[in-house]
Amino acid sequence: MLLPDDVRQRLATEIERLRPHASDVAWVAPANLHVTLKFLGQVDEARVPALADALRARVAGHRVFDAAVRGLGAFPSPTRPRVLWAGLEDDAGALAALAETIDACCAGLGFPRETRAFAAHVTLGRVREPRRQPALGEALARPADVGRVRVERVSLMRSELSPRGARYSELAAAPLAVQ
Repeated sequence: MLLPDDVRQRLATEIERLRPHASDVAWVAPANLHVTLKFLGQVDEARVPALADALRARVAGHRVFDAAVRGLGAFPSPTRPRVLWAGLEDDAGALAALAETIDACCAGLGFPRETRAFAAHVTLGRVREPRRQPALGEALARPADVGRVRVERVSLMRSELSPRGARYSELAAAPLAVQ
């Protein structure tokens, strides 16, 4: 799920606030900040049209909704972080329901189902060598209310990894139903 420019810029501000408190972190470039609803891995180019059509058909049953980008944290925990994130919240669980629909849709096309519960987040950075970082834990605990996101569509994305970082491109968009 792509994020609007203003939210990405506010997340970039949070990254800059965290940077002095964290060592050995590969930070996500502001242009690459997004929400992954389902990671597919390597997909044969020939499968993309059928995948895009299936996603469009399935997510059209979900209504447009709002989510708040709020709170910072780390997986597996703030005391031994591997992934630093900003959380997403919505009142009715619409984001989790959308992720489940996408997971089921992809499973119908032969992609493996998710084994972990969906945790709505934006990855801000990945810790290269996990170790205790108390100052980072304290910085993550400070309130962060980044803003709201209007979820109107999901995107099928391609990521291309290079020594300079990932480059993302949208292959297809699947709009949600207008209220």
